[in-house]
Amino acid sequence: MPIDPSTPRAQARVERIAEIKGAARRQLVEVGSDGLSLRAVARELGVVSSAVYRYFASRDELLTALIIDGYDAVGSAAEDAVAASVGRPTDERWRAVARAVRMWAVANPHDYALIYGSPVPGYQAPADTVSPALRAPLAAMAVVRDGVEAGDVEVTPASPVPRPVHADLTRIRAGIGFDLSDEVLARSLAAWTGLLGHISYVLFGHLRNGITDEDAFFEHQLARSTADLLGR
Repeated sequence: MPIDPSTPRAQARVERIAEIKGAARRQLVEVGSDGLSLRAVARELGVVSSAVYRYFASRDELLTALIIDGYDAVGSAAEDAVAASVGRPTDERWRAVARAVRMWAVANPHDYALIYGSPVPGYQAPADTVSPALRAPLAAMAVVRDGVEAGDVEVTPASPVPRPVHADLTRIRAGIGFDLSDEVLARSLAAWTGLLGHISYVLFGHLRNGITDEDAFFEHQLARSTADLLGR
């Protein structure tokens, strides 16, 4: 029988799951995602392992819950930026989404590393993670779609698209449900992956001792990539 979400029992379950996730996130900080274990989480909470296994049957199930939370959090940040920028020029809207994603990543570096960093050894993400993972990029693609409709995005092809790339873009287009041309979709993917690459490169310390003002560098690179996205 389903548990009534308004009952004390259900509320206690929600609270316990939140405690487990909180302990797991602290474990991510200390030992990384590949070192996470339910026994260590149980020790931190001061309970027996079975008390944790009652809520998460395995480490992978707990990892999946954390990954979904991470995707949902960055997705919410991106969607909020899209909603707040309605009516503004496309370049401003794209930059607003990019800044929101970066701000979330800087504030939650270990969650960012979990969803956009190196794959966890031995972990296979289930289908449950797909929809949450698409929230942020779909929010960004919505800005591009609106920009095309508004005439802010250049749609004239700059160069031929190789046949294998066209096939891939066709599958992506069908999956996301946005009728963007190969040219625009390719530029959008380049801008999106470039954003995540920039965030990762800086967040993981690869530009340490090279770039001294990370905010200024981000804005400079964002201006350039946004211009490329719009075809200017």
